[in-house]
Amino acid sequence: MPFGRGRAVVLNVGGTRYSFAREVLKDFPLQRVSRLHGCLSEQDVLEVCDDYDRERNEFFFDRHAEAFGFILLYVRHGHLRFAPHMCELSFYNEMRYWGLECAHLDYCCQRRLDDRMSDTYTCYSADEPPPAAAADEPRPPAEPPPAAEGRKWLERMRRTFEEPTSSVAAQILATVSVLFVIVSMVVLCASTLPEWRAAENRSVEEQSRIIEAICIGWFTAECIVRFIVSKDKCEFVKRPLNIIDLLAITPYYISVIMTVFTGENSQLQRAGVTLRVLRMMRIFWVIKLARHFIGLQTLGLTLKRCYREMVMLLVFICVAMAIFSALSQLLENGLDLGTKNKDFASIPAACWWVIISMTTVGYGDMCPITIPGRILGGICVVSGIVLLALPITFIYHSFVQCYHELKFRSARYSRSLSAEFLN
Repeated sequence: MPFGRGRAVVLNVGGTRYSFAREVLKDFPLQRVSRLHGCLSEQDVLEVCDDYDRERNEFFFDRHAEAFGFILLYVRHGHLRFAPHMCELSFYNEMRYWGLECAHLDYCCQRRLDDRMSDTYTCYSADEPPPAAAADEPRPPAEPPPAAEGRKWLERMRRTFEEPTSSVAAQILATVSVLFVIVSMVVLCASTLPEWRAAENRSVEEQSRIIEAICIGWFTAECIVRFIVSKDKCEFVKRPLNIIDLLAITPYYISVIMTVFTGENSQLQRAGVTLRVLRMMRIFWVIKLARHFIGLQTLGLTLKRCYREMVMLLVFICVAMAIFSALSQLLENGLDLGTKNKDFASIPAACWWVIISMTTVGYGDMCPITIPGRILGGICVVSGIVLLALPITFIYHSFVQCYHELKFRSARYSRSLSAEFLN
């Protein structure tokens, strides 16, 4: 070892000196400090620290002195908290340097670190890593100019179709797509009016079919282009919005094929339920607006992240529904109390009353008439309010966090849009 036996070891961290006995280093809780005990040469020492003074037996670490002081408090007392007036990410980097992980932090500081890392991560897209990560990763070899230009053009096209705020062209494309969605929805809703389907309005019906075909053509072309310019074709197919696009486009082509094979005015065409179902499936076009509105994106991301809370809410409702429906059926119809409520003839029928009572809707189509049944109804309403309110807090906080994340991402693309406009 480069330091002599019996000599004290001095750690100089950012100008602050700490003295330890040599034997303490062997089992020191900080991994980087304990590695000094196994160093056999000065070269090994310099791989652990930044400098070494043989005369003073002093090891120099060019790190944050205040952060190391808080880390030593963890070594002595077992509690690790953030240093005041210091960035959480900077303190976490100091922790990683000395061999500590996020799990060593106290729970309150872990939550602060998770929130900060989540906010920082959303400032960068999945295709653009943060500068610290980009600096650590090896750079790929330079591509020939034609290949680089081709990849740059594909990336620009991908952002134009996937990110409505990434450029002026993307905003124009998003506006046109929204107009097509609105027109297609208006035509679909108007086509269900009795006046629209009258015999004297054949010309209007033909015009609506032409408009519908144009909208479908636009949606199909948009989906094909986005598939071509996507980086990962398998990942593109798995995305929920792309699946919805496919569900919105496919029924039109299926109905056209069935019309060709069955005939325009055949009995099968008029009585077929399949075609009507396929036609109504075009209502999925409304969900295409989620590509262009941050509110719908926030809703989808919240549901994705809070699926456990949603399942928990569903379990609460199902358990309460099973209990209250059985009790209400027993009190209203099962016991011989002089009057029997025919609305509660079975437990499945009572489940409908439990649902509208727990959600405080109360259509009034069925209600208990016995005194025990009314008492049970009051308990059911209060229980529904409490059970529905329990998971709502988690869902609300997740919704706010998702909204801020998407706002950060939208603001980043808006800055690039402003730079493009100025250039």
